[in-house]
Amino acid sequence: MERERKAMAEKYIMTAAKLIAPAIETSFAVGYDWCVEVVKASQYVELANDLEINKAITYLRQKDFNQAVETLKMFEKKDTRVKSAAATNLSFLYYLENDFAQASSYADLAVNSDRYNPSALTNKGNTVFADGDYEKAAEFYREALRNDSSCTEALYNIGLTYKKLNRLDEALDCFLKLHAILRNSAQVLHQIASIYELMEDPSQATEWLMQLISVVPTDSRALCKLGELYDGEGDKSQAFQHYYESYRYFPSNIGVIEWLGAYYIDTQFCEKAIQYFERAALIQPTHVKWQLMVASCFRRSGNYQKALDTYKDIHRKFPENAECLRFLVRLCTDIGLKEVQEYATKLKRLEKMKEIREQRIRSGRDGSGGSRGRRDGGAGSDSGQNCSASSKGERLSARLRAFPAANEPYESSSNKEVDVSYVDPLGPQVERPKTAAKKRIEDDDFADEELGDDLLPE
Repeated sequence: MERERKAMAEKYIMTAAKLIAPAIETSFAVGYDWCVEVVKASQYVELANDLEINKAITYLRQKDFNQAVETLKMFEKKDTRVKSAAATNLSFLYYLENDFAQASSYADLAVNSDRYNPSALTNKGNTVFADGDYEKAAEFYREALRNDSSCTEALYNIGLTYKKLNRLDEALDCFLKLHAILRNSAQVLHQIASIYELMEDPSQATEWLMQLISVVPTDSRALCKLGELYDGEGDKSQAFQHYYESYRYFPSNIGVIEWLGAYYIDTQFCEKAIQYFERAALIQPTHVKWQLMVASCFRRSGNYQKALDTYKDIHRKFPENAECLRFLVRLCTDIGLKEVQEYATKLKRLEKMKEIREQRIRSGRDGSGGSRGRRDGGAGSDSGQNCSASSKGERLSARLRAFPAANEPYESSSNKEVDVSYVDPLGPQVERPKTAAKKRIEDDDFADEELGDDLLPE
């Protein structure tokens, strides 16, 4: 009974200090200092260190990390229990700052001070996990669980470790145990669904993801993953529903935008796909494919003028895009515009530039190969040197012939046909069903017979 009363008194003292420290002085730090002095003068002197640690944790909550570290470092020379608690917090702080060397050092100090501290063992496992030694990390997590079977952090981390080691059954067992403790933990639900997906069980993965979005209905990534799973099973309507919900909560996911645009194209609603490809073009303005898709949607929906304006705008932004020029040539030809010759000339010039660039690259490779051969072969005879010089001269003359003369127009010397064929970025257009097919004319067996007067109607 005496021990129970003492434990209750300590609990009340700690709670009172937390409540009054921020209110009795100008700052919570000064208030905690007053509480520490009062406790030191009482019979509960051992609580002073706990109050100092609470002060450091309050600094952490206020994101004043430097003051928290300074406060915790004062405990390095204190007794083992307090030293272990302070070192555990310092290890966690340095781990969050990605300073794994310091985190490991303080984790070792915490474990050596108190081998039965589950938080210290979990922090040590975290630093080993960060180094990639998953087997050793699992040993620390198991030891933490042996010391405290309710340590949820160690249980969660050992599940992640087994997942990294591809021991999926053991990882699933850990997360299912954790789910029994933390019923509405979104992280645990996500990990269970992820493991079922890795185990190639999409129905179970879908079921757990449905539980996840019942806990956090606005999680765009979970909704996107649900859409992906339904799409893999061939259920387009459910996939569309979850992809659309994901887009509603996070309209900047390029993968979701692309899937929704493709869905509307497959269902022959190109007008609705335009808004998604326009958003993708806003997110990635340097990617020409989204703007080409917008123009193709206009063309497929029959709005040729808008398609032409969009292609012209693309050509202004990306003048070296051959695909856009091919579309312009084809569209101007179909509409019957005079600009077709201008775009055809630009396309021809662009293809010529591309051809010259490829010739330069090939000749550069040949030259580098020849120079390597000369370096490997060492000093040769005079005839070998003359031969290499002549071949070098031939290559140089060939390169000069590839360029047009100064007074010639910049186009190919050969009358080569310009390739205006193009590949629609939206894929081949679906052929419309024929509703009024021409009837086949059947042969009449009596076509050549002459009708007599007796067969004519009276």
